[in-house]
Amino acid sequence: MPGPVTTNGMSSAASALQMLERRQQVLANNLANASTKGFKAESAFARLMDNALAVTDTTLDLSAGTLTETHNALDLAVEGNGFFVTQTPGGERFVRNGSFRLDADRRLTDERGNAVLGEGGPIVLPNGTVEVDATGMVSVNGKPQQRLRLERVAEGTKLQHEGGTQFVPDASREAIPPGERTVRQGFLEESNVNTMHVMTEMLEVLHRFGAAQKTLSTIDAARGLAVTELARPV
Repeated sequence: MPGPVTTNGMSSAASALQMLERRQQVLANNLANASTKGFKAESAFARLMDNALAVTDTTLDLSAGTLTETHNALDLAVEGNGFFVTQTPGGERFVRNGSFRLDADRRLTDERGNAVLGEGGPIVLPNGTVEVDATGMVSVNGKPQQRLRLERVAEGTKLQHEGGTQFVPDASREAIPPGERTVRQGFLEESNVNTMHVMTEMLEVLHRFGAAQKTLSTIDAARGLAVTELARPV
């Protein structure tokens, strides 16, 4: 059984201010990453606790961004659901940003220098022309080297954002069979942030924040009046 409702006007208004501030932070982060390849927008929403106070939670929009052709052989994009897998100091991570490169050891890496993983581990390529087919098989001069690892999570899974374009894999992760993949070589996925929508939301949050501040000030003034005036002896 939930406990009794213990909120009042002051606590409700303060809770609203905290929620709106967090929502504005999320929107600002989305806007700042509108040009970041493979970035996925977040949305903030209020969730009521047992004491009827609202707390802020976030969810990811995993819808695909627009694919832009780059003609760079090491730029890769995944159509539909799925992620590339990289090896980071913190463990394996999912990425949609396929702006890859070769390091000094000709190891395929992401922009942070993390190894891009294939089905047999890190991918190391010899000199030559790199080709990647729709299943993620990486070939050099027509000779297959290793197939990229591509994984997905169950629909509705809440992934944790990390470092802008990285995501912490969920327990529901599974490999995508080669026949169900569509990898595009020479393309990059743009951010899925709708800048006009974000700016409209930011203005809305700003107006609501002002209203909540005014409510808090009014309640505070009323309490001050009660203390200084209503309790005064006649």
